[in-house]
Amino acid sequence: MTSLALGPSWLDPTQLISTFGLIGILAVVFAESGLLIGFFLPGDSLLFTTGLLVASGGRFLSQPLWLVCLLVVAAAVAGDQVGYLFGRKVGPGLFRRPDSRLFQQENVEKAGAFFERHGPKAIVLARFVPVIRTFTPIVAGVGRMDYRTFVLYNVLGGVLWGAGVTVLGYFLGRIAFVRDNIEFICLGIVLLSVLPVVFELLRARRSSAAATRA
Repeated sequence: MTSLALGPSWLDPTQLISTFGLIGILAVVFAESGLLIGFFLPGDSLLFTTGLLVASGGRFLSQPLWLVCLLVVAAAVAGDQVGYLFGRKVGPGLFRRPDSRLFQQENVEKAGAFFERHGPKAIVLARFVPVIRTFTPIVAGVGRMDYRTFVLYNVLGGVLWGAGVTVLGYFLGRIAFVRDNIEFICLGIVLLSVLPVVFELLRARRSSAAATRA
């Protein structure tokens, strides 16, 4: 199986899975779901590729689909839980944290605006938006969102995203055209996952320009 280089080789989904297997997948899902350092990881394309490889029955992933989905969902839910607890512990101090290579205040502010706009359901919606999905559970913890409500939406989001994207890759992986053009399919998944961020940036710019004119 070939892959299309979209960045460092260790961030390429196929390369990551072939090197670290299921453990690597779970580690990425956990980190991207709630650790500050996980925002740049390839969650969507990784899960889609995971489904493709499970369908192909290759040597990299020999586990059954139900087990892979169960473990991915568990890793996603656990990651969000850690993010929420981190936000509760750090609190408002997170918004005063200086920018660094792995942390940008802009990401926290975007997640905060996303959370304010969508309320509790942002926990589910954020799963499908790169970068935002990493910071939203942290912002929920900072805002001390009701814990039971958070757990409910966290589990729902983990199932829809973790199992949903993996199962989608699994069934599409049985189609010859998809299986033979996996590198371009992965590229398409990456581009689609980035579109919400682009739209959000354009909306924020328009709002800022309107406020300036006013």
